[in-house]
Amino acid sequence: MPELPEVEVVRRGLERWVTGRAIGAVTVLHPRSVRRHVPGPEDFAGRLAGRLVTGTHRRGKYLWLTLDSGDALLAHLGMSGQLLVQPPAQAAERHLRVRLPLRAAGAKPAPAAAPAERPAAAPADAVELRFVDQRTFGHLLVDTLVPDDAGRGLPSLIRHIARDPLDPAFDDEAFAAALRRRRTGVKRALLDQSLISGVGNIYADEALWRARLHWTQPTETLDRERVAAVLAAAREVMRAALAEGGTSFDSLYVNVNGESGYFARGLRAYGRRDEPCERCGTPIRREVFMNRSSFSCPTCQPTPDGARF
Repeated sequence: MPELPEVEVVRRGLERWVTGRAIGAVTVLHPRSVRRHVPGPEDFAGRLAGRLVTGTHRRGKYLWLTLDSGDALLAHLGMSGQLLVQPPAQAAERHLRVRLPLRAAGAKPAPAAAPAERPAAAPADAVELRFVDQRTFGHLLVDTLVPDDAGRGLPSLIRHIARDPLDPAFDDEAFAAALRRRRTGVKRALLDQSLISGVGNIYADEALWRARLHWTQPTETLDRERVAAVLAAAREVMRAALAEGGTSFDSLYVNVNGESGYFARGLRAYGRRDEPCERCGTPIRREVFMNRSSFSCPTCQPTPDGARF
């Protein structure tokens, strides 16, 4: 599933291509992709048609487009969701679920253009935002914006999602206190999106490798210095991943131009079972965690006493 760096890469691409454009007649090709828009596909399309996109935003793994109506188009990519910007005449992708034609504000709908490989080749006043999702675990919906704790607009359905570690308003001290109260394993806490958002299985393992903590380390044992080390490691690895366009293991995660990220080659723990630790040379181990995998170094990250799973 895309995590914070991958979703931020997509948001930045959307910022360039969709802000300031008006949405045309929306086509929902698979109702499952708008299943969380309770009034249904017709209402979804109706609330978007003619609206102007005023900005792009993200919290954790969610991103949204603000609209001049005061609503937001909220997106979660799930396991395989992609938001692609294409020329209108580009052939439909195999798993295309929703089409949103976009044109420059005030421009008339453009005639069909010749197919092109990149959005840059499309007419300046006409592009198409496409939601492609092979596994249909992702979703789009239109939601009302409500003020967050800083008085800024936040989709009402994600009010429970915490700020992420790259958010300037993230409160390190409050996070440290909340973490110690949880009495669980540190990785389980890092994956709790109501405590800290944007961190998933990949970047939790990478941050804990950098902080030299095993994923079962009890949260109540973490003093301020160790929590600060985890946060610093998470920020370090996420910024490095952003610089490489995110982490792609297959074609399911791509940016708005359909390009993969290259941070997989920068991973130090995740997916490196039996490969030597880059610090000490000990083979990386794989352990089962919540029906998935955790990767760590037995020497640099020893299993603690009182491990919590």
